[in-house]
Amino acid sequence: MKILKSLNRKYSFILLFVFFFGSILNAEDQPIDIWSIDKNNEEQESSNDNSKIDKDNQVSELSIYELQSNNQINSVEIDSTLNSKELKIIGLYDPEDYDLKIDMWSNSNGDQLKYLFSNLSKISLSEDATDLMNIALLTNAYYPQLNIKEDEFLKFKSDWLIKNKDRELIEQYLIKNQVINLHPELSRFLVDQYLSESNVSKACEIFSKTNEIINDEYLSKFNLYCLINDGKNEEAQLIFDLKKELGFKDEYFENKLNFLFGYTDKTEKKISEKNILDFHLAHRTNPDFTFEPKESTAELIWKYLAASNLLYNINDIEIDDVEKILLIEKATHDKNYPENDLFKLYEKFQFNINQLLNATEAYKTLSNVEAKALIYQKILLESETNNKLELLKILKDLFIKDEHGDAFDKKLVEFLENINSEDVASNYSSFYLSYLKNTKEKKKDIKFNKDILHQSRLVNYFNGDYAKSKIEKDLNNFLKKIKKDKKYQLSKKDIILIESIKSDGIKISKKYDDLYELNDSEIPTDIQVMINNNEVGATILRIIEVIGQDKLEVLDEDTIYFIVTALNQLNIDYIRNKILLKVLPLKV
Repeated sequence: MKILKSLNRKYSFILLFVFFFGSILNAEDQPIDIWSIDKNNEEQESSNDNSKIDKDNQVSELSIYELQSNNQINSVEIDSTLNSKELKIIGLYDPEDYDLKIDMWSNSNGDQLKYLFSNLSKISLSEDATDLMNIALLTNAYYPQLNIKEDEFLKFKSDWLIKNKDRELIEQYLIKNQVINLHPELSRFLVDQYLSESNVSKACEIFSKTNEIINDEYLSKFNLYCLINDGKNEEAQLIFDLKKELGFKDEYFENKLNFLFGYTDKTEKKISEKNILDFHLAHRTNPDFTFEPKESTAELIWKYLAASNLLYNINDIEIDDVEKILLIEKATHDKNYPENDLFKLYEKFQFNINQLLNATEAYKTLSNVEAKALIYQKILLESETNNKLELLKILKDLFIKDEHGDAFDKKLVEFLENINSEDVASNYSSFYLSYLKNTKEKKKDIKFNKDILHQSRLVNYFNGDYAKSKIEKDLNNFLKKIKKDKKYQLSKKDIILIESIKSDGIKISKKYDDLYELNDSEIPTDIQVMINNNEVGATILRIIEVIGQDKLEVLDEDTIYFIVTALNQLNIDYIRNKILLKVLPLKV
């Protein structure tokens, strides 16, 4: 072992030598980054730009949205001489695919963006808003320059991706752009999520797909472990020795690595909960590993225990151990313990016949855990639909009262799906529908209505299924028919369709201008200001904020009108068309 370590020191020196001179030699052979030009020039120019920013250009706390690009901010121009500035662009999507431009953030004021991102971080965005957010943040574009630093803007991307939890999207973003070092928190989130599911190979996959030398200490430790897990001990040892030469010190980690390297045949039994990697190493290096989680145990560790079959066995739990059962309820609520196991635990409780017969009153005299067990057992015995619904509601309310509402989630749906909606009394219909509605949704087909403009086949224009010459003729013919029909009143959705087609350059006869009046004031002032200043990115963020947690289909017509009008003014047809195809057609 001493000889090996001595050799490794020599290898470390050789590695340093090769790394130093290799980097010099490789500099000439590196592929040209089409998004990058001289970095030093950018930093110098950025410094000069910042010194020119007027100190009076501060965002008003009372009116953050009413910034005027011409009066309050300096429009950021893109230097046409590319070789004077590094233009590093990090994203996934080609701007042209979404009718966007590479300078979509260039005229945005950073203070305004920070305010918008802060607001959006507090909203649980709907699927529609989420799709728009992904497009806005992951489309290749220059960074905003005014009142915001590059790393601040990158952090907004990272924070969003973590919040959205789309692992596939995160991995694509990190690997395609080779930005593990720029996004250590995002990278850590990704590998920790996979490891918490005891999926070591997937957690390690990201390191095999990067050419970067990992700078972050936690990620570099993870990478070391992955090399050992892949059987690359010599490579791992060289890197580990180099890290130690550079001052790395972590006794817990080194103890576990020495065991994995085979230098020792046993390791200390200490279990660290500092992070999921340390916890996993304790499990990996101890064949007799046992761990009893506490309320303070991190969620990632709960997930790891569940994925590794290390959580409580219901057969080993005593029903009088209330604290442990409450802990299991919380774990079930957090989706770290199977609901079925929790309810099997409730079945172990013993109740007398009177308590079961009068469960709706008897539960009130019991502890919360016993009350849940009694009501659950009564539900299993009950056959009458509305009595069962009453019991289900009581049980759900008991879980909510203990702040463990999601512990009775899938099981509740299972019960409700076995109830015929025709047998549900009116006083329970709201409860029945509210918890069942999300499971009953299905894809609906478009049904065309030739008598209503926005439900007619003209909608297919936004699918790209209409030649421009044909849509012009058919739309004018439809308007001609409407003009003759005195009873037909154009709806807001009809107007949305007409204005969207007109914005694409389709000519409509002026004789139909009197069919409706436009009201430009319907667009919120702050959004119109952004549009006038060509602040494309900020405008999209505001639209996302407006949509919020709602589906597009439930937004009122006035809101849809100003969203579509805003997109028309910016010529963002791709996003506009996607929205129109969701909100205009009749779907059954």
